[in-house]
Amino acid sequence: MKQRKAEQILTKPDQFTHRHRIFLNNPVMMQGMGLAPLVILATSGKNALILAAAAALLLTPSRLLSCLLTRRLPLSEHGGVEEAERRLLPRGLIYCLSAAVVYLAAYPLLEHWFGTDLLALGIYLPLLTVEPLLIYRFGRAQETLPKAFAKGLRTTVGYALVLLLVGCVRELLAAGTVFGAALADFAPLPMASMPAGGFILLGVLCAVWRAMVRKYKDFLVAEARNQILANHQLADHQKEAREG
Repeated sequence: MKQRKAEQILTKPDQFTHRHRIFLNNPVMMQGMGLAPLVILATSGKNALILAAAAALLLTPSRLLSCLLTRRLPLSEHGGVEEAERRLLPRGLIYCLSAAVVYLAAYPLLEHWFGTDLLALGIYLPLLTVEPLLIYRFGRAQETLPKAFAKGLRTTVGYALVLLLVGCVRELLAAGTVFGAALADFAPLPMASMPAGGFILLGVLCAVWRAMVRKYKDFLVAEARNQILANHQLADHQKEAREG
């Protein structure tokens, strides 16, 4: 572990973990975003794969487009109430319309890849355009295009990971299969295919995930302290060697 990383973990732990959208700051497990399509639609590996593909096509491009179009209506971290009242509504509309435009462009690709399987997702697929996972940035400080691209990719990977995990586990519990391949001769928990079962399963996975994150953060803090102590000791030895 490098000195700079160790110092950041000890002095600004929230800032360090905020960037890690795949595990440490997963948008679902740690922030509670994207729950509706996850709980209602991700009942199988195939449905989860369709949702993951839709998120990949929508999230980063719509974030980039919204970031580009809202440059004339930026929100600053130290802006006043008047600025927020004047700019939040148009920024929100721009983010939603940007997601809708990207959805219209992405839907033919999804239809080409998945065909009539898209019909199983019903109204919840177009409702992704107003999902907070895509549009929550409208009320945040303006970000640059490179940062929007990087954060969009990390958020997409983190969300897709949870979608596939939940979809495959629910299919296994409800039907004994994963992506249609039989792995068990019985269904351990048929309720897993229902929204109520999805909430229960997601709650269990969220508790396990957060416990793992807490353990890993404790490990990082301990490693950072040991690294800084070792660097200080090394610096003292080098100073003594030069003086000697």
